Amino acid sequence: MSKTGNHLNDIGVLKRREIEARIVAPLLQALGERFGRAEVLTLAREVIVKVAREQGRELAQAMNSNGLTQLAGSLAAWQKDDAMQMQLLAQSEQEFAFNVTRCRYAEMYRALGLEELGALLSCNRDAALIEGFNPNVELTRTQTIMQGAPHCDFRYRVKATGELER
Repeated sequence: MSKTGNHLNDIGVLKRREIEARIVAPLLQALGERFGRAEVLTLAREVIVKVAREQGRELAQAMNSNGLTQLAGSLAAWQKDDAMQMQLLAQSEQEFAFNVTRCRYAEMYRALGLEELGALLSCNRDAALIEGFNPNVELTRTQTIMQGAPHCDFRYRVKATGELER
């Protein structure tokens, strides 16, 4: 999915997030001390969202489609290494709904003492990724394990014709 090739999935997203966190967390800490934590985290959020949107576009291109069936098929990269356990609730061309009942991403951030940054570095990407993947699909998520809920509730649906973005 990246411009340099698709080899990042060889190690799985969970391992990538851990590597990123071990580098980005101390960098954000140092930048926050120098330039102000709130401003640095706001900028980091903006950059991460921009990158996630681009990754969504690249994912749609790699899959040669941007439908919910293809999105569902792409989850293998995020599940690699038993990174998350899911309960499928609905899957069609119009709707894709599931709960994540175990999230090793959240467990990893907690183990590293970075639970505060976990949502910024991982959960923050989900809505932006789908915006890039297909702007006519919306994600509704009201809770995450990262923020202490018992499960993450992912609800993707194709927007009604009158709701399409232009």
